[in-house]
Amino acid sequence: MKVIGLTGGIGMGKSTAALAFKRARIPVFDADATVHKLQAPGGRALKPIAALFPGTVKNGVLDRGALRAAVLANKPALTQLEHILHPMVRQEERAFLARARRAAAPAAVLDIPLLFETGGRTLSFSMVVSAPKSVQIHRVRLRKKMSQADIENVIARQMPDAEKRRRADIVVRTGLSRFHTQRQLRRIIQGLRP
Repeated sequence: MKVIGLTGGIGMGKSTAALAFKRARIPVFDADATVHKLQAPGGRALKPIAALFPGTVKNGVLDRGALRAAVLANKPALTQLEHILHPMVRQEERAFLARARRAAAPAAVLDIPLLFETGGRTLSFSMVVSAPKSVQIHRVRLRKKMSQADIENVIARQMPDAEKRRRADIVVRTGLSRFHTQRQLRRIIQGLRP
């Protein structure tokens, strides 16, 4: 089974790429969705988050705004949060890959924003989605309720796009048009067919 690592900064087009793989019936592991599941009411990450960041969990529900405020400009706090979440996400990722292998899937995609930052995976190839910064910021503004300062802070905290492109085996440019992006993705998906 081929294992594809999909990554890219916020607003770069990972969701569009992941959807193209899903439509082609290639299983996709979504690290962000896994984090949300772990932080949902009853999720395994809630108790350690509540213990480490008092006031961020109220009545068994994570206050995402309070957690974001606690870690956004505080690198040591963010590192502590990652030490809680990353091992749990890795465990879910391994279970996903095991299920895909049992189902005899020809390929599986790991949609992981911090793919290069967290490392330690054996991949068939890595793929980064990339767009100009102005397009990236515009996309984030359209879908997220974040201030310009928060958007800039998130982008600054992520590995620079140029570095992700340098490390990736394949770069998918998403800043031109949806048609152009889909054409690139179709070519990649066709190459995965047995």
